Amino acid sequence: MAGVVESVWTGLVGCRRPLRVFPDGCVDLVWNGTEIAAVTTVRGVLRHELPSAEWTVGLRLRCGVGGAVLGLPMTELSAGATPLRDLWAAGARRAESELAGCGTPGEARTVLETLVAERLRDVEVDGLSIAAARALSAPGARTDRVAARLGVSERGLRRHVRNDVGVGPKELQRVLRFHGFLKRVEAVARDHASLADVAADVGYADQSHLGRECRRLSGASPGALVRSWTGRNVPD
Repeated sequence: MAGVVESVWTGLVGCRRPLRVFPDGCVDLVWNGTEIAAVTTVRGVLRHELPSAEWTVGLRLRCGVGGAVLGLPMTELSAGATPLRDLWAAGARRAESELAGCGTPGEARTVLETLVAERLRDVEVDGLSIAAARALSAPGARTDRVAARLGVSERGLRRHVRNDVGVGPKELQRVLRFHGFLKRVEAVARDHASLADVAADVGYADQSHLGRECRRLSGASPGALVRSWTGRNVPD
């Protein structure tokens, strides 16, 4: 599963609260104590309500595998949380029954990993979309050169990426560039780098370009994100 699963995580929730989920092209399979949901956003920030729970467990699918693993084109999946039982009826319900009996996050992580491993025996993951996402995340990447390197036409690249991520290569590139900025927010918050330096490093034309894209994809300015630095998903 190494090429498909980016990470497995545990979250401490407590009381019901809202969360901002920033776009990154990935899909999170999240157990919230009641159901497993496929949570995704790629076009912009998602306002997601966390239900009251002692803990949650999630498994993040790598950018480029969503369509194959979920079993439908990502263009047909709305941003937000979709009950996994709507996509994988029998398997999801069985896993939810097992998760309801888990007493620790570790036990729940094992159930989610087993669920995805079983799913992968029945589907074929397109490595081209994974490779495309990796290539498009490089500063200065061009979609025509990425397509040529992967041995497909630009039209073919667009078809694969839209199916597996939900947007075309150029839009995905904008999302991945923004995600590159998010990875550097800590450095700015700790005064190890300036916003102008980070903007140039991750591929923005200048700091103003970063500001426009940041507002479009997160609803906040770069400075506001630095001030509220806590990572990918932050309290609303």
